Amino acid sequence: QVQLVESGGGLVQAGGSLRLSCAASRNIRGIIAMGWYRQAPGKQRELVATITSGGSTNYADSVKGRFTISRDNAKNTVYLQLNSLKHEDTATYYCNAGAIIWGQGTQVTVSS
Repeated sequence: QVQLVESGGGLVQAGGSLRLSCAASRNIRGIIAMGWYRQAPGKQRELVATITSGGSTNYADSVKGRFTISRDNAKNTVYLQLNSLKHEDTATYYCNAGAIIWGQGTQVTVSS
């Protein structure tokens, strides 16, 4: 079973950028959908973005135009570029593979 390890989170000022990485323990080429979710304190986990093996992407309305998901199958890695960050983007961001496998999460904190 594939394991996922996220990195790249941190503290950033509003308007700043971060790039999150999700490294998989094995080849992800055959995994149809990879995604990023986030969970803020006291809130339910929510979808941020997904990407299929063919490169089709889907975004939550709240991040469209600001976040970009991409995948590098050769490196077994999925990325999430976060631009124009807002305070409300503060959350723990989780990588997901095939809708069933989760990473441990990486914290993103945006100061206003």
